[in-house]
Amino acid sequence: MISATFGSSPRILLLAPVRGLTSEVPLVLSALEAFAPARVGLGLSSDELRSLHDYFVVADAEPIVPLTGNETSEVRGLVRFGEVRVPNPSFVEVLRWAWSRGVPIEPLDPDDERTAALFAEHIGYFELVRRTVRERRVARSPPAPSSADDFALLWDKEVASGRGSREFAEARDQHLVGQLPSLSADRAPIAVVVDRERFESIRDLLTRGPPATIA
Repeated sequence: MISATFGSSPRILLLAPVRGLTSEVPLVLSALEAFAPARVGLGLSSDELRSLHDYFVVADAEPIVPLTGNETSEVRGLVRFGEVRVPNPSFVEVLRWAWSRGVPIEPLDPDDERTAALFAEHIGYFELVRRTVRERRVARSPPAPSSADDFALLWDKEVASGRGSREFAEARDQHLVGQLPSLSADRAPIAVVVDRERFESIRDLLTRGPPATIA
């Protein structure tokens, strides 16, 4: 897990665990306990957050989660670094942590309709074809770095290296950062949890051009 703290009024804690790796969970929860945020924002859409809450936090039994071929390959590549769970256990356990303590938690990514519009805006036909080819290539031969952190970054670089894919990712990150003023309207400390590969982009957005209400 990688983290950074920003601002003073409000303070913002940005946490970025490696997606799927269970050993990241205690690090994330320990950081949340120490920071004691008044609210938590997750790098998920409202539909994704609702599904995690309904099916994995408050349900009596977890459902079977079907994986795409690309997701299966990502899990196989990551498992050399420890136990891997789907969906992302860090997000599930952050939801449990917040729910058990009465800490409000909000989705920060665009909803599904807006995400689809952003995807169509930035990823044209040829980029979609190239992205599909890259996904199949990395699924056949996952990266084999020496750490889980490097694996997450290399995996994302392999799949989303095209210009349109980078622009789509940046638009999604800009949307996330744009939600923070409403999350911190009373200037109480907030925590934001995102997948590891989004850390640098969101950190840079906060560093060079934070929303007006975040000092």
